[in-house]
Formats: sequence, structure tokens, C-alpha cells
Amino acid sequence: MAKEKGITVIGVAIFFLLLIFFPKFIIQHYLLISILFIIAILLPSIIRFSRKNMTSREMVMLAVLAAIAGVSRIPFAPLPSVQPTTFVIIASAIALGPQSGLVIGASAALISNMVLGQGPWTPWQMVCWGMAGFIAGLLAKTFFMKRMTWRLIYGFIIGFIFGWVMNMWILFSGLGDLTLETFILLNIQSFYFDLAHALSNVFFLLLFSTIWIKILNRFKEKYGVFQEDREE
Repeated sequence: MAKEKGITVIGVAIFFLLLIFFPKFIIQHYLLISILFIIAILLPSIIRFSRKNMTSREMVMLAVLAAIAGVSRIPFAPLPSVQPTTFVIIASAIALGPQSGLVIGASAALISNMVLGQGPWTPWQMVCWGMAGFIAGLLAKTFFMKRMTWRLIYGFIIGFIFGWVMNMWILFSGLGDLTLETFILLNIQSFYFDLAHALSNVFFLLLFSTIWIKILNRFKEKYGVFQEDREE
């Protein structure tokens, strides 16, 4: 699994560099790029499934959680940046592991944008939410995620990092001057939106993360799924 995580990090880093250095291609083919990214991050799971190291229940569970994360964003669309999607991704990653968090996070962006609107921002959202889940999964067995206080701090920080990275797509897509001053100005303008995202993460994590993680852990124990993640 350590090798798999390393490959995943390298793959996401390469994808992120493509977003930065080939923005025009991303704008023209954002949907194709998004689908290819999903396929790429699903490859480890598909390989494990073909080797019978992953069950159909695990695949279904990932699909259901990705759908919940994506659909849960839709009712909150009238409230800018306020949504439970990030909470679902983080809590699911803590219970199921980093690779699962990456898949759920990236898929949630693609699924929700089928209703809210796809665009050149979709691949960037996939990276942001995917890595939010991946990192949460990596930290799952540390005191950062076992203690509620640090879990809330992580959710708060992710709210701002998500916004800052999403501001980058504006610069690299040619919609603004590619300067540090412009980037700082964008972050200042998006402060209240990022704050709303950060506070909503804290709210949902505080109220629901413990029970969410407990339910997923019980599911793992009852059906014997995601044992490889648990044994790491």
C-alpha cells in the first residue's frame, strides 16, 4: 500500500502540473480530462478488484459515498461555499483510508457538477477535494484525526486552501494577470466565501463526523471490507 500511495501522490502531482502548464488544453477538453483523471485514480482499485484483493461491496460502497458527497452539495447551492461535501469526504477518508478518500473526493466534484455545471474549474475541484480526502486518510491514525479539535482545525484549514487553489485556475486559465499581486487580490476578494466553506466544514465535522466514522467502521467490521486499509 505504501507503494500505491507514492504512485498516487506522483500521479496527482503530474496532473496538477498539467493544469498549470497546459491551461488552454484543459479549458478546451476539461470534461475529457476530468473523466481520464477519474479513470487514473480508480486504476489501483480496479487492479485490486481483478486480483480479488477488493470486493464488489467495497466498490459499491465507494460509489455510494461519492454519490452522497456529490449530491449533498446540490441543496446548498444557493448558499455560496456552504456545503457538507468536504465533511463527507474527510470523514469517509478517515474511516476507509487515503485511496478511498481520493476517489470519493474527485468523484464528488464530477458528480455534483453534472447538475451545477461542468467547466474548466471541474478538474481543479477534483484535485482539491481528492487531495483533501487523501491527506485526511493518511492522517487517520494520528492524533490529528483521532481528536475532534485537530479534526476541526484540519477542516477549517482545508476550507481556505480549497479556495486558494481554486483561485489559481483563474490565473492559469488566462482570466487574470498571472502575478502575485493578482493572486493576493483574488484571495482577499474570496475571503468570505473561503471562510464560509471553512466554518461549514467545522460545523458538519463537529456535529456528524464521529457518528459517520463510527457507522463506516461498523460496516467495515460487519462485512469485512477495506481490511487492507485497516491493517496498515
